[in-house]
Amino acid sequence: MHELGVTFHIMDYVERVAEENDVTRVNKVALELGEVSTVIESYLHSCWKWAVAKRPLFTDCELEVETIPAVTFCEDCGKTYGTVAHGKTCPYCGGGNTFLIQGNEFNIKEIEVE
Repeated sequence: MHELGVTFHIMDYVERVAEENDVTRVNKVALELGEVSTVIESYLHSCWKWAVAKRPLFTDCELEVETIPAVTFCEDCGKTYGTVAHGKTCPYCGGGNTFLIQGNEFNIKEIEVE
């Protein structure tokens, strides 16, 4: 479960930003999580709940996750389609000359402070 490491990475980054801005409490961290990223949202929430109790800056801090849908582009026909439903094979032309254009993101979108 690498979600615990991901949680620590987020918190470490937010702590640096908070220190630079004289913030003493973080109320919410909002993330953008791609549909086909390697992070499992439910595990991330579990790790977050455990970790916020260990760091005073994050006491009762909420984690909000926005899912970015995975979209693939087909170079053969020029169309886009949902990656999860169809994988690497284009449902329009059957081509395999495709690549992911979104859905693998993992970004801190917003940090809400007191």
